[in-house]
Amino acid sequence: MMSALEQFETVWTRENATTRRVLHAIPADQAEFRPVEGLKNARELSFVFVLGQGGMAAALNDTWEWPPNFPKAPASLAEVQRAFDASTKAVKEAIAKASDKRMDAKVMFFVGPKTPGELSVAQICWFMLHDSIHHRGQLSTYLRLMGAPVPSIYGPSAAEPW
Repeated sequence: MMSALEQFETVWTRENATTRRVLHAIPADQAEFRPVEGLKNARELSFVFVLGQGGMAAALNDTWEWPPNFPKAPASLAEVQRAFDASTKAVKEAIAKASDKRMDAKVMFFVGPKTPGELSVAQICWFMLHDSIHHRGQLSTYLRLMGAPVPSIYGPSAAEPW
């Protein structure tokens, strides 16, 4: 039977690879695309993946800070893509060093709308992963609206039929 950390690693590894494919499907000349005023553009939305993975690594490494101090998105899509790869490496390294006991440790986060409280590192990691999957769905919609090919995510796509 897999431990909590092993279960997370297995799912995160698969989902991270899919997110990377969607991130790299953004045409370089469409980084500033936004479907409607008021939403993040594709570059800014993509940076959410970096922030989430940074949170996972920090929670696993016992360097979690509350409240968070989020940096602004880099100025170019290429920088966001490099930051994503760096955050992927950081999560891999954090998982390799973490223990199942660390997954049970508590950190501050939101437990409801505008309500901070304690959650386990496991809950934080799963929340960040699910948030990433949610934003990946948003980004795949952006790709469609840009006219860019959408990679296969959980099944075939027009661009990648099975």
